[in-house]
Amino acid sequence: MKRFPFLLLLLAALLGAPRAHAQKVKTKTKGPGAALAAAPSARWTAEKANAWYKTQPWRSGANFIPSTAINQLEMWQAATFDPATIDRELGYAEGIGFNTMRVFLHHLAWQADPAGFKKRVGEYLALADKHRIQTILVIFDDCWNKEAQAGPQPAPKPGVHNSGWVQDPGDPASRDSATFMQLRPYVTDVLTSFGHDKRVLLWDLYNEPGNSGKGVASLPLLRNTFAWARAAGPEQPLSAGLWDWSFQALNTFQALHSDVITYHCYDEVPAHQRIIELLAVQGRPLLCTEYMARPRNSRFVNILPLLKKYRVGAINWGLVAGKTNTKYAWDTPLADGSEPAEWFHEVFRPDGTPYRQDEADLIRKLNGK
Repeated sequence: MKRFPFLLLLLAALLGAPRAHAQKVKTKTKGPGAALAAAPSARWTAEKANAWYKTQPWRSGANFIPSTAINQLEMWQAATFDPATIDRELGYAEGIGFNTMRVFLHHLAWQADPAGFKKRVGEYLALADKHRIQTILVIFDDCWNKEAQAGPQPAPKPGVHNSGWVQDPGDPASRDSATFMQLRPYVTDVLTSFGHDKRVLLWDLYNEPGNSGKGVASLPLLRNTFAWARAAGPEQPLSAGLWDWSFQALNTFQALHSDVITYHCYDEVPAHQRIIELLAVQGRPLLCTEYMARPRNSRFVNILPLLKKYRVGAINWGLVAGKTNTKYAWDTPLADGSEPAEWFHEVFRPDGTPYRQDEADLIRKLNGK
């Protein structure tokens, strides 16, 4: 998150080309995935995006998966869907004033049982609404394990961060247009079914495109996902979060096609503030949909007040420590599964006790709870 020269070039391009969102991003990929660009004329104007954002309270919350699920499939498959834990843990979030959760879906859970999958998403949304929480739903994801399989999911590897998290649609599917074009019915069905649901705050169409070494190879799927989503006509805004400033083609496409600007930053205050200031030049609402990694000095005590000062949405990674093992750092596993010296992510222990009471008190105070 410290590669500011490219970000400056990107913003200069945005400012210098007010109609740039109508341009197609070129790619060398051949086949049906390369031929289809997003529907740029349907992108919200900055005026519409800001008018929408003015109706919203300051958005704060967490990326959420119940502590009993190791990944998206274990959360959404019928055999392991756990509404009791979801209800309890969203209650912890409500107790400190969180009003927004970011939640990852997975196409394999839909593919196995479209009607049942949508019923479970509806059950989750009802529980979140019960706790006065709206949800950002994430469609695709390039992070962590590249191969996902429906059915029973693996047990966590002791002390390993996100040992069982799975990409969607995975690799090589995300790079193979002949394969990923088959995902259009999934995107269309989900966004049609929930595109006018007030419990859904916005759609995060693709988490960290280009991650796991894919780079620009993820651009065709990203472009098509925006096109499919626009065609579905949801009333909520669409976005795909900026996260690695070295991916010029991906960043440009994301910035020029998102209705509101979402981004990830796990850096400390000076770098994070600089990103806010640079992205604000585009004149659209900003939401940080991933932050808070304590050993990197991205903490609630320093970042949350910064985000509130600029009225940037604040969605940290992790709510309750559980099977994802994200209390452990990305690159420093503890093979014996012992307690880390300092938790990387997460706010609560499974019984609802805050990891740090002073953090919970600060979150509650900033949320006016």
